[in-house]
Amino acid sequence: LAYCVVQFLEKDPTLTEPVILSLLKFWPKVHSPKEVMFLNEFEEILDVIEPAEFQKVMVPLFRQLARCVSSPHFQVAERALYYWNNEYIMSLISDNAAVILPIMFPALYRNSKNHWNKTIHGLIYNALKLFMEINQRLFDECSQNFNRERDEESAKQNGKLTKWALIESKARENPQV
Repeated sequence: LAYCVVQFLEKDPTLTEPVILSLLKFWPKVHSPKEVMFLNEFEEILDVIEPAEFQKVMVPLFRQLARCVSSPHFQVAERALYYWNNEYIMSLISDNAAVILPIMFPALYRNSKNHWNKTIHGLIYNALKLFMEINQRLFDECSQNFNRERDEESAKQNGKLTKWALIESKARENPQV
């Protein structure tokens, strides 16, 4: 069936968008082997996709890839990161890095530090290095944005803790209420 879908897409590239969006809609949430199967299918589709069609689906596609890269199941994360070993997909990514890197950067950065599997660390560093080589300025910008958002989130969390501590102290002062 996967082969037939790819053949149809080679014959009529305008079908690419509805096929990809439909597959994304039915993405398996809790069955990792099926996720790996979907990732394999997507790579086959991306191998025949035209750049104009790719641009129509890249945002939802890479949002899903970011979720896959963040998966605790190492085979899902590994399969998603193997996309960066595909030359044609890398050419599509590099042509659209300004859109794709901001989507992928948080997932790549977080998992470069937090993923339990060392193989995943290596693949993530490879993907980050490729993004850095594609556009150093954009990479630095995404890094700064990520750090700023992380700092803002930390400050927000500290503010919440301070407010709860204040509420707790007020409750101790007035236990009758």
